[in-house]
Amino acid sequence: MTRVKRSVAARKKRKATLELTKGFRGEAHSNYRRAKEALMKADAYAYRDRRNRKRDFRRLWITRINAAARQNGMSYSRFMHGLALAGVELDRKVLADIAVRDADTFRRFAETAREASAA
Repeated sequence: MTRVKRSVAARKKRKATLELTKGFRGEAHSNYRRAKEALMKADAYAYRDRRNRKRDFRRLWITRINAAARQNGMSYSRFMHGLALAGVELDRKVLADIAVRDADTFRRFAETAREASAA
């Protein structure tokens, strides 16, 4: 079997890892072993937090909708149930944006939800 000399490939791999860890603290940006560990941890956090970001934004939207609904004399759950009965198909992201930017439009949605749940 022929001999494989790894120096070029190994140096390329180490250099790529150190490039990715530029800006990390301590030895994590200069020492290959520490950089590799830090990069694996950073990738795990990034993967986890891409999913958590969706969770966090949904919580924020629900909080904003709840606050606006309570200003209009409804709870969040009654508001959302009324919208579903009325056939309004807006997602929480859009409703939260309307609640923050346009209180008059949100008030009309609240009235629609109230009428639908009363009927």
